[in-house]
Amino acid sequence: MKKILITGGCGFIGSHLAEKLVSKNYKVTVFDRYNIDNDFGNLENSELKKNIEIKLGDIRDYDSVLDAISGHDTVFHLAALIGIPYSYVSPMGYIKTNVEGTYNVLEASRKKGIKQIVITSTSETYGSAQYVPIDENHPKVGQSPYAATKISADQLALSYYKSFNLPVKIARPFNTYGPRQSARAIIPTVISQIIGGNKFLDLGNLSPTRDLTYVDDTCEGLIQLAKSKKLFGHEVNIGSKTEISVEQLVKKIKKIMKSNIKIKINKKKIRPKLSEVDRLVCDNKKIKKYTKWKPKTNIDTGLRKTIKWIESNKIKFKFKNYNI
Repeated sequence: MKKILITGGCGFIGSHLAEKLVSKNYKVTVFDRYNIDNDFGNLENSELKKNIEIKLGDIRDYDSVLDAISGHDTVFHLAALIGIPYSYVSPMGYIKTNVEGTYNVLEASRKKGIKQIVITSTSETYGSAQYVPIDENHPKVGQSPYAATKISADQLALSYYKSFNLPVKIARPFNTYGPRQSARAIIPTVISQIIGGNKFLDLGNLSPTRDLTYVDDTCEGLIQLAKSKKLFGHEVNIGSKTEISVEQLVKKIKKIMKSNIKIKINKKKIRPKLSEVDRLVCDNKKIKKYTKWKPKTNIDTGLRKTIKWIESNKIKFKFKNYNI
């Protein structure tokens, strides 16, 4: 890896990945969505912004993707629509961004002779666990339009590997959390509502379990995957192999923040019954076998870091609104 492009690099995981790569002395370009304010999202106030080239365009537009990819040898593809509730509202938006956007990255990479492309997937592609821990051979089940588009994008990427020998790797992070994550995710939702002084926690289903990985560990997993010479054409999980329910997670956050706030279930926040992914637990044997990666940040440490960041950036959170 000499010159790296990160699509979606102004987002939650992408911005952390960009900073981490720059700190390791890689040359990094970030590609993110064009906006009239020339706003660089999570990199706007980054101390390392001066060391990152930022290009704005649209992942759905082949021309801007082709232009951004030119001159690079490695692509980390993170650009995507990710909110599951909004995928019920606009399935076509997810198809255009997640499937067509991935096509644009693959085809442009093929035209430009990119040496490797790391496609970022999601554990949601597995659906509710049919066995645990979930390894890469677990069936893929699209229980939401979001998950279906990510399955499609992954399969398209693997087809390019098999059909055109495009050097593709599929990274499949389980639930990543940490500073800069939006309130569409459970952890910043809970933290911001407590900080905001809500009378109660406005939440949905408390029973699903998730495998949580701190964002720095996820980014290191992406980097270690890219460094591997043996994982082209492979799907690789990135997760902690631990399990916590939403209810347990909320109790843990309340304890750390010394809050006695009560929970109120909001039916609008509960997924349709057949769409709810009840259980996700990562089998991370593969990434540990082929790379030097292992998670370093435990849940309590990660939550404290996240709470500290949200407390310092509470103006960014509309804690009284339901973020879909």
